[in-house]
Amino acid sequence: MPPFEIENLNSLKQFEGRDFPATEWFVITQDRILKFADATEDRQWIHVNPERAQSESPFGGSVAHGFLTLSLLSHFLKQAIHIRSGVALSVNYGLNKVRFPSPVRAGSAVRARVTLLSAKLPEKESRGFMKKESGEFMKKEVGEFTEKDSRGFLDAAFLIHVASESAEKPCCVAEWLVRYYPE
Repeated sequence: MPPFEIENLNSLKQFEGRDFPATEWFVITQDRILKFADATEDRQWIHVNPERAQSESPFGGSVAHGFLTLSLLSHFLKQAIHIRSGVALSVNYGLNKVRFPSPVRAGSAVRARVTLLSAKLPEKESRGFMKKESGEFMKKEVGEFTEKDSRGFLDAAFLIHVASESAEKPCCVAEWLVRYYPE
């Protein structure tokens, strides 16, 4: 399913509280789990030893790292929404809360449901500066972005539920903050 289309950063706020359509399923393979273990130096046997995990773990097999599931949030957000214009870049600004209610078994498919909790311009005092035609910088007022707003940004908070096809509970619930910088 194609992502939900949002015209520009200024129109993002009108979708606060909106649940966007679920993303496509994404399979978490044992190979991906092993590569993540190598990248993070987290080689706990429940992740990297399928035989031992099957016989000794309460999960009945190897499971993905919680942080592997969490690292897929940017992939899922790109599948959920697309802001057509006005975004120069977006950055991961942090997380308010993260929980991993159920494990993701190797070979399972996961997908996400995304809700936009808020879209806020910073307060006047922290908004930053914009360059005037003369080359000087002046304080930027709170409001919509302009073409010259090279120092402003918009903070968006998303609630993301990642579900596994093999579990009743979500495998990850995260409140994620994304900072959008305008073109």
